[in-house]
Amino acid sequence: MRQATATSRLAGVTSAWEGRLVRLRAVEPGDWEAFIAFDQYSDDMRAAWFLPPPQSAERLRREVAEWSSAEQGPDEFRLVIEALAGNTVTGTINTHDVDQTNGTFQYGVSIGRPYQRRGYASEAVVLVMRFMFAERRFTKCNVEVFASNTGSAALHERLGFVREGCRRRSRYAAGRFEDVILFGMTIDEFAGRYGLTAPDVAP
Repeated sequence: MRQATATSRLAGVTSAWEGRLVRLRAVEPGDWEAFIAFDQYSDDMRAAWFLPPPQSAERLRREVAEWSSAEQGPDEFRLVIEALAGNTVTGTINTHDVDQTNGTFQYGVSIGRPYQRRGYASEAVVLVMRFMFAERRFTKCNVEVFASNTGSAALHERLGFVREGCRRRSRYAAGRFEDVILFGMTIDEFAGRYGLTAPDVAP
């Protein structure tokens, strides 16, 4: 039987890393099989960052093994998004561009094509943001979304991020330049919408 979580509430113990749909966990060496399947969708790779040349299974195995053995800091980390139903790997989320002086951070979230539009990304984002705000004392989350990634833009608007502007003609992909949309959410905005200690997460 798995350990107690926010959904099971066994013995009154809960996990800050589990919601109604997903749990966030460390990367394990065997996760490479899910990741290589996700990498077959070129549009998703391009939307998340850039489209790389095909990578061998062996290279990806080594890379994921390195991720799993690397020591993660409390503020910059990479986690697997695992669906509670079936313990299925559905994607990843990672924090980056952490600025402790100004109290800001960013994250990237990616969901594999077969698991998109099921609420997994929304829940994972809220779990990570609550940790960064409530446990690590950050005060603002910034997010950059490529203008062509309309799904991600809509996701962040639903989550309550404020569209703060854009950097024009700042990214080249698929034969054209495009803007980068800037979103942000403060700790007060997050607390008002989701709370800093409540176990409930985004629907």
